Amino acid sequence: MPALTTERLRLVPLGPDHLAGTWASLQEPEVMRLTGTHAAFTREGVAAWLAGLADQDDRADWAILRAEDGTHIGEVVLNDLDADNRSAGFRIALGAPRWFGQGYGTEATRAVLRHAFASVGLHRVELEVFAFNPRAQSAYEKAGFVVEGRRRDALLWEGEWVDAVVMGCLSHVETQDES
Repeated sequence: MPALTTERLRLVPLGPDHLAGTWASLQEPEVMRLTGTHAAFTREGVAAWLAGLADQDDRADWAILRAEDGTHIGEVVLNDLDADNRSAGFRIALGAPRWFGQGYGTEATRAVLRHAFASVGLHRVELEVFAFNPRAQSAYEKAGFVVEGRRRDALLWEGEWVDAVVMGCLSHVETQDES
């Protein structure tokens, strides 16, 4: 899996070297909420998971690093590769609210989509985003995703049901390069 570079970011294969940044993001309540993550993790469990990523052949996980200083600001993933149908799932998580609203998510998403379509040969990339995260939905739309549907009451968060918005991007859709 190649490293990907953008104007402000370096996306490098996620692995054991990224334990500190990955662990820090799992301690952020807002990151956990926006990703709908109920699970509790141990540092040892996260370290073992990171160590095993290199052996996976149905996914590609990148650490998102700021190019200017190498700061770990999140992760981005193509997963659930379906080679027969040339499709994969997508997810991204910026590791702390201080990284939100600066275009990093859109920039990383565009880079991964370009790689998925031009280098991997995928035709379709799909995702789900929870309805209480309109900022992420907007970033996905800027990158070329369109809303395809909705899974009603897909997440129970703090006693409230939340819909999941289903989005997809096809290879013939140009990813936008403006912010």
